[in-house]
Amino acid sequence: MFSITLKVLFTPDHAHYEGVRPINIYLLRFVYAGILVFVGSDSWSALVRHQGPWDPLHAVAFCVWAAYPTLFAFGLIHPLKWLPIFLFMIFYKTLWLIVVAYPLWRVNALAGSSAEHLARVFVGAPVLLLIVPWKYVFENYVYRRRK
Repeated sequence: MFSITLKVLFTPDHAHYEGVRPINIYLLRFVYAGILVFVGSDSWSALVRHQGPWDPLHAVAFCVWAAYPTLFAFGLIHPLKWLPIFLFMIFYKTLWLIVVAYPLWRVNALAGSSAEHLARVFVGAPVLLLIVPWKYVFENYVYRRRK
């Protein structure tokens, strides 16, 4: 019985999810839910509790951190339709790691810097690339044929 379940998880589901394996769907929903709960609650509480004028760039960051987790609520229902926002999140966090954290780490200045906390939070983002259904992404967003 266990082997049947594993086979079902890793067999592309053409009837419901356009050929994406159910394991990818479950993992996407799991990550969407986690980000919605953890990032969404932290960012929304920071926005609601903030007093006084905002530094504009700081405010942009918190607004983005509130917006994409909130949109992931829709991803729980339609996980494939919300992949572009998921890819955006992975991309900006990975880009930040490369542009900001890596140069600091390379010269042994990341520990104790103002970037250390975000580096710890963002370091898992590139791992999320493993659960992206890349065949679906390329077929629907890159090679999309006109009808």
